[in-house]
Amino acid sequence: MGENKKIAKAAGIIGLATLTSRILGLVREMIYTHYLGAGRMSDAFLAAYRIPNLLRDLFAEGSMSAAFIPVFTDYLTNRTKADARQLVKAVFTLLALLLIVICAIGIIIAPLIVRIIAPGFYDIPEKFSATVLLTRIMFPFLLFIGLSALAMGVLNSLRSFTVSAFSPVMFNIMIISSAVFVSPFFKEPAIAVSIGILLGGLFQLIFQLPSLRKRGMMFGLRFTPSDDGVRRIGSLLLPAMLGQSVALINLFIITILASFLADGSISYLAYSRELVNFPMGVFAIALSTAILPSMAEQAARHNYEGLKESLSFGLRLIFFITIPSMIGLILLRIPIISLIFQHGKFEYIATIGTADALIYYSIGLWAFAGVRIVVSAFYSLNDTKTPVKIAAISVAINIVLSIILMFPMKHRGLALATSIASIVNFSALLYLLRGRLGSIEGRRILRSLANTIIASLIIIGIAWYVAGMGIWATKGFIMDKILILGGTIIFGVFLYALVHLILKSEELLFFIDMIKERFRL
Repeated sequence: MGENKKIAKAAGIIGLATLTSRILGLVREMIYTHYLGAGRMSDAFLAAYRIPNLLRDLFAEGSMSAAFIPVFTDYLTNRTKADARQLVKAVFTLLALLLIVICAIGIIIAPLIVRIIAPGFYDIPEKFSATVLLTRIMFPFLLFIGLSALAMGVLNSLRSFTVSAFSPVMFNIMIISSAVFVSPFFKEPAIAVSIGILLGGLFQLIFQLPSLRKRGMMFGLRFTPSDDGVRRIGSLLLPAMLGQSVALINLFIITILASFLADGSISYLAYSRELVNFPMGVFAIALSTAILPSMAEQAARHNYEGLKESLSFGLRLIFFITIPSMIGLILLRIPIISLIFQHGKFEYIATIGTADALIYYSIGLWAFAGVRIVVSAFYSLNDTKTPVKIAAISVAINIVLSIILMFPMKHRGLALATSIASIVNFSALLYLLRGRLGSIEGRRILRSLANTIIASLIIIGIAWYVAGMGIWATKGFIMDKILILGGTIIFGVFLYALVHLILKSEELLFFIDMIKERFRL
C-alpha cells in the first residue's frame, strides 16, 4: 500500500473515532448550555476549564507527540524493540513525576491562576471564588491526560491508531454521565461537570493500557534522566510546547480580555470555538496525527522526496475539507447554533452572540488546520525551534489586534484577531518550510485549492436561503430543525462532490479509488 493510502486509511480510522468523540462533544456542549446557560456561572466554569482544556490540547494533540514520536520512531527503525521499551518506561517515570508536581502547585496557587486568566472576575467575589474552586477540582486532570498522550504517542508510532483514537470518547462519556447523574447532588451543576472532566481524563488513560500491554510497551518505572533518548525528547519537548501553544496562548489572551466585556462574552467565544473545532478535530487533527509517524519515518530514512509528497498530500486534503466547512459554518451559523445550543437556559440572544463570534473564528479555519500539517513536517525533521519563533510573532500580532479590535467589535474582535494571527502563523511556517525543503508541489496545491474554491461556491445559495428561515429564532422543533439542517448539509456535500467530479479533482478521485479498493468495486 502506498504511503498516501496508509496515511488516508489511518486518518480515516482516527477521523471516525474523532467524529464519534466530537458528536459526544456536541452533546456535552448541549449539557453545558442546558445546565449552565450563558451567564455568570457558565463564565466561571469555562474560565476554570480553560486550564485543563488548554493543557489537554497542548499534551494530547501537540507537543508530546511532536517530541516523542520522532525519537521513538528512530528507536523502532534503527535500534531494538527492547531499547524502545526501556525508553517508554524512562519517559513515563519522568513525565509522571513532573505532572504530579505541577498539579500540586496548580491546586495551591489556583487563586493566582484565576487572577491571571480572568482578572475581571476579581471584583465579583462570588464569581471569583467559584472559578477558584472549579479550577482546583479539575487541575489533576493534567496528570491523567499527559500520561494518556504518552500512551497515544506510543500506539501511533506503532501504527496502532484505533484504541488511542477512540480513547477521547471515554472523556466525553464521563462528563455527560456526571452532568446528568451527579449534578442533582450539588447546588451548582458546574461542580458535577468538573468532577466528570477529572474522571474523563482518568478513564481515557485506562482505556489505552490493555493495548500497550498487548504490544509489549506497557508503562513501568525506570528513573534514568540521563538516558540518551530521554534527553533527546527533552530537548524537543519544551520548544514543541512553546510552538504548539500559540493557539493556547491566544485563548488565554481572549479569556483575559473577554473577562472585561459583558456577561456571556466568554461563553459566546467558547461555544463558537467548539463548533470550529468540530471539523478541526474530525479532519485536521486526524490527518496530522496520522501523517506525523509517516513523516518521521521518512525523515529517519532520509527520504525527503517522500516527505514532501506527504506534506503536499496533507495540505491538499486539508483545504479540500476546511474551505467548504468554513463557508458552511459562516452561512449556516444560526441554524447550527439554534439546533445544538438553543434550549434550556440558552436564549436566542445567546445564539446571536455565539453566531457573531463564529463568523470570525471560521475565517481562520483553513489556517488553524493547515498549521498542524506544516508543523508536523518541522517536527519530523526534529526542528521544534522554528515553529516557536513564528508562534511568538503570531502571539504578538494577536495581542495587538485583540486590544485594538475588542473596543469597536467586542467579542467579535477577539475572534477575528485569533484568525488573523493564525493565518500569519501558517503562511510564515509554509514559506520557511519551502525554503528548507525546496519545491513542495506548490502548483499542485494551488490547482487543488482553485478547484476546491470553485466547488465550494455552489453551496452558498441554498445555505443562504435556509439560514433565513424563521424557525431558527424559536426553541423546540428539534426534529424539524434536524431535517432541514441535515438535508441542507447532505445536499450541499452532494453538490460539492459533483462539481469536484466534473473538475476531475485529484482528491475526490483519490477517495473514490480508496472506496473502490475497500469494497473491491
